Amino acid sequence: MKNSIQKTILFLAVLFFASNSISAQKQKTNQKAVIKTLLHCDHCNECETCGQKFKTEMLKIKGIKMYELDDKAMTFTVYYNSKKTTLQAIKEGISKLGYDADDVKADPAAYERLDGCCKI
Repeated sequence: MKNSIQKTILFLAVLFFASNSISAQKQKTNQKAVIKTLLHCDHCNECETCGQKFKTEMLKIKGIKMYELDDKAMTFTVYYNSKKTTLQAIKEGISKLGYDADDVKADPAAYERLDGCCKI
């Protein structure tokens, strides 16, 4: 009887630690990053073309769950799944939209496709 109780307690302890380990791993997959960019206009969020481009194209970058553009601070805050993508891949995706992303410069061909208000 005593041996049975010890086994049950041991089983419950293992189950408890395993469930905590799994929930900790799930939490680590969701990441937040602030990426510095360079915007040449003061109305990117409201712009008919730029604003729409951000709304549709940013979420097409693999792994991004949500983003916020702060055009005054010139930053993208991205929320992403680290099991599906890396921060470097997100920066390269932003570059392909024609914008700088920290140390990754805007793709020249994508930059040329931006509206005039978005260029120097």
